[in-house]
Amino acid sequence: MMDPGIVCFQHCGPKVFCFSLPDNCPVCNADLSEANFSLLPFRVPYPFVRASQHPCAVVIKPTAGDFLNDYYNSMDLHIGLTTSSGTIVEFDKHGLRRHRSSHWGQCLLLGQASSPWVEHWDNTLMQSLDYGNLSKAASNRTVFCEKFIVPRTTSAGKYISLYRKLKDNGYYVHRNNNYNL
Repeated sequence: MMDPGIVCFQHCGPKVFCFSLPDNCPVCNADLSEANFSLLPFRVPYPFVRASQHPCAVVIKPTAGDFLNDYYNSMDLHIGLTTSSGTIVEFDKHGLRRHRSSHWGQCLLLGQASSPWVEHWDNTLMQSLDYGNLSKAASNRTVFCEKFIVPRTTSAGKYISLYRKLKDNGYYVHRNNNYNL
């Protein structure tokens, strides 16, 4: 699924999230075409990427389904690496595979190698990749999760929760001013 385009605005007090700006405020019913906004409408940043568009990267996605519609915190995540041309290298139930797949259209970017690493990245991808802090953290599952997975899935979790509320109700009114995406 592509970016659904969540919009946020603040008119009469609480922040309102929706897929498109309504004609009337869901809180006070005022006509928004003539309204003064205390927070101008803006698009909430989409946290997911298409793996093939991020060369020399480490990415994750749910093992089954996608983040927005199917993923919950207790579910498994699947990790993949991309070559300099955006080909995905992954190990799954079918073994080690290299391919361009639509199954990696909604994933989280954990890290991306800088330009000087491109040739080394491609040459050693099928062997053992030694890329600084990312590789050191990957040697311990707990450290890797704490340092790379949890920060990104926490942020993505807020977006997922918001998306699902909007999908069910059309809009979401957040009355606590401490909510940050």
